[in-house]
Amino acid sequence: MLDALTVATAVAALALAAWCGWAAYRDQPTKDWHFIGMAVVSLLAVVQLVIGIVQLARGEKPEQGTTIFVAYLLGAFACIPAAGFMSLAERTRWGSVTVAAGGVVLAVLEVRLYDIWGG
Repeated sequence: MLDALTVATAVAALALAAWCGWAAYRDQPTKDWHFIGMAVVSLLAVVQLVIGIVQLARGEKPEQGTTIFVAYLLGAFACIPAAGFMSLAERTRWGSVTVAAGGVVLAVLEVRLYDIWGG
C-alpha cells in the first residue's frame, strides 16, 4: 500500500468529520458543499481500492492475510457513500452527525489497513 495515500485519506476523512461536526454543532444538515467533500474523500478511497487490488493481483501479500485486507478495503470504500446516503434520509443536524461519524470511522479503517498491510 502507499503510505502517503493512506495518510492523505485519513486526514481528509478527519477534515470532513470536523467540517460536518461543525455543521451539526450549528444545527445544520449536510449541504451541497459537504457532498463535494464526501466525493473528494470517496475518490481517495476508490484510488486506494484500485491500488490495493492491483498490488494483490501482482502477487504482493498483506502481512495479516488477504481476506481481512480486502474486507477492510471494501469497508473503507463504502464508508463515506453509506454515510452520505443516510444523511440524505435524515435532513436535520443528525445527518451531519452521521457523516462526521463516517469520517472518523474511515480514519480508523485507514489506520487498520496500514497495520494489516504490514506498516
